[in-house]
This record gives sequence, structure tokens and C-alpha cells, in this order.
Amino acid sequence: MWFTGLSGSGKTTISEIVEHELRNRFRRIEVLDGDIVRTNLSKGLGFSREDRDTNVLRIGFVADLLTRHGVGVIVSAISPFKEVRDQVRHNVGEDFIEIFVDAPLEVCAERDVKGLYKKAFSGEIPQFTGVSDPYEPPTAPELHIKTDEEEPNESAARVIGHLEELGYLQPAGVLGRA
Repeated sequence: MWFTGLSGSGKTTISEIVEHELRNRFRRIEVLDGDIVRTNLSKGLGFSREDRDTNVLRIGFVADLLTRHGVGVIVSAISPFKEVRDQVRHNVGEDFIEIFVDAPLEVCAERDVKGLYKKAFSGEIPQFTGVSDPYEPPTAPELHIKTDEEEPNESAARVIGHLEELGYLQPAGVLGRA
């Protein structure tokens, strides 16, 4: 599952709820959060287009490796450029599920506890996705979640329901493995 959207859209919040539910169902699951990966796997990369693409491709590489070994993967990363997300989709194959976590820029800025949007609007942070750098929304995601219209638990329930529909999970309360 590849959660993409602006900073503050709700990617991490929803993915954490989904992770908890999947772990409760005894699924092998790993989370690749963009901030954590950037600190540990992509340290030293900046925010140029090339560096952002490299970061997303690294996350995709790790996600593909884990997926091939039967581990469910949740990626929560802005991943602003469609071309690179499509490249990761191609590499991962049919197991790639793109989830567009969508919220208006104003809502994301209101949610921003780190003050990044304030700094970006004032010009202190150059190349900030959605403000001074582009974000290319997915054109055909498997799920489109509008977090300004529903609560995180509702969004997570939609993700779990989608996984059940696809056969990756048994519906809650059903015995046996998917």
C-alpha cells in the first residue's frame, strides 16, 4: 500500500491505524514512513527533483523486496511525482495499491504541528511540496481518501475494506488465512 499526499494530509495517521489492524490479524507487516526512511536510508539527499526521485525509488526498492518475501508493506511518503510512483508501481507489479490521501493545502497547513508550512509560505523552506514545489496527484489511485471529509478511522476502515475485497485479508471475524 502506497500512501501518497501532501505533508499533513493524514498519510501517517491513517497508515498507523491500518498497521495496527493488520498486526491484530497476524499479518507480517512493515511500515516505510517517508520521514523515517529519509533519516535512515536516504540521509544526505536534498529536496531537488533528482533527490526526491532517488528517495522514492529507494523506498520502492525496499517495498518490492519485502513484498516478494510475503511481507505486507505500508509506505507513507509524499512521493510528489507521478512518473516515479508509476515506476515503483511497475517494479512492484500487481500488488501495488496506490492510496491518494487528499486534503486541501489550507487544511494541511492548519494541521502542521512542525510549522513547516508557515516556514514554506514565508520562503524559509525552499522546494516545499505543494507550496513552492509541485505535487502531481494520482490520476487513477486504487483509493482516493479525502481526509477533510472523513475521520482517520473511517479512512482506515476503507483501506481495510479494500484489502478484504481484493482478497488480501479475510473479513474481520472470519477464521482462516487470506
